[in-house]
Amino acid sequence: MSQRVLTTESGAPVADNQNSATAGAGGPVLIQDQHLLEKLARFNRERIPERVVHARGSGAYGYFEVTDDVTGFTRADFLSEVGRRTETFIRFSTVADSLGGADAVRDPRGFALKFYTDEGNYDLVGNNTPVFFIKDPIKFPDFIHSQKRDPFTGRQEPDNVWDFWANSPEATHQITWLMGDRGIPASYRHMNGFGSHTYQWTNAEGEAFFVKYHFRTNQGVRSLSAEQAAEQVGKDANSHQTDLLQAIERGVNPSWTLHVQVMPAAEAADYRFNPFDVTKVWPHADYPLRRVGRLVLDRNPDNVFAEVEQAAFSPNNFVPGIGPSPDKMLQGRLFAYADAQRYRLGINHTQLPVNAPRTATVDNYGRDGLHATRYGSRQDKNYEPNSYAGPAQTGAALASPLAVHGWTGTHEAPAHTKDDDFFQAGELYRLMSTEEKDRLVANIAGGLSQVTRDDVIEKNLAHFHAADAEYGKRVEEAVRALRED
Repeated sequence: MSQRVLTTESGAPVADNQNSATAGAGGPVLIQDQHLLEKLARFNRERIPERVVHARGSGAYGYFEVTDDVTGFTRADFLSEVGRRTETFIRFSTVADSLGGADAVRDPRGFALKFYTDEGNYDLVGNNTPVFFIKDPIKFPDFIHSQKRDPFTGRQEPDNVWDFWANSPEATHQITWLMGDRGIPASYRHMNGFGSHTYQWTNAEGEAFFVKYHFRTNQGVRSLSAEQAAEQVGKDANSHQTDLLQAIERGVNPSWTLHVQVMPAAEAADYRFNPFDVTKVWPHADYPLRRVGRLVLDRNPDNVFAEVEQAAFSPNNFVPGIGPSPDKMLQGRLFAYADAQRYRLGINHTQLPVNAPRTATVDNYGRDGLHATRYGSRQDKNYEPNSYAGPAQTGAALASPLAVHGWTGTHEAPAHTKDDDFFQAGELYRLMSTEEKDRLVANIAGGLSQVTRDDVIEKNLAHFHAADAEYGKRVEEAVRALRED
């Protein structure tokens, strides 16, 4: 095999990659050394702004295969036939920490999935929990600020974390999830994934349904205790990345079975919980799981930066037959996710290989901008309408329209008969075994006991008391014992 020739960015051969050009054998470096300057300039620009949330992530390619007929609920083409396979890319992530953070920490996990369908890319952006801490996007920046590093101390502060939760009682359900056994997955392969939000499906007849997505791991759910996680972080801070990479390289391809809960759109208004409140679940007794298909991961990225760090997901990337719901947090994310990628990667981030459609054709009037690679032919116009046979609208909406009424302004979400911030948190607690409750109480008390303000502690304790009397009593006693030590 002949030796490949090292070149500069412009393609010129490099004579010496070991020594900089200097003024004489011992003299200063010359500014005319283009190869040196080019290498240093590129090195200084190798990183892009990391995600504010979900910065630390891992990813893999795979496929989704339909196993059950769901055409009665959606006309989405990639779900139209049993046995149909669609290429996918998934990105798992922690939420609060930075790009250099450890994997085995107590934190929700992102579960972002891109389907490369024939009708365009469909992005399903979820987590490994079926609920979230807040229900309105206007609180999201404040919530994330409270969970990340304090601007003065430069570290995550228990006072900030628990103060926000003390003043956000709707977080009680998600706190119970996070502080329970599933708060630290043993690996990305051993956790479930959820769309979390409520979405809309529309069938060929125009009937609308609201759905929730559940990806159940076929490896079985495995989690780490706080002690096991601390040991894991000490051994390998990149433990989840290592596990995912090595499993796929060995041919042990992780998989998940997708189920959905389906609610006829007409039932949403009178359902006992607000079906668009992401702090709540739909009990399976009301809307049982329906199997849809399986997700299999079978290929690692060739370059983590190009394919995992530059992967861009947005929940507003829908395809015909799938659309949004009135879920307020989802509505906020329809803007925020895409806007984050415009900032991080530029307006043409959808042209990057990991983000570009694989089987669908992109044909629109977007031109120019940083890193543009798609221009069209010289005959193509960059405006519409035109008389030159340019791409035109279809007139067919992706999903069914939603009826709205009332006055514009800021409103609290309408209350349903069983809506409150604590009932479902109490239900989750009561489902736990004695040992699970013990660990949950210990995890909550370990964090809450570090808070310096008594009023913040009391507010949080009141939330656990409201969820379940035993729950509140046990947390209160555990916090008191730790503070007295």
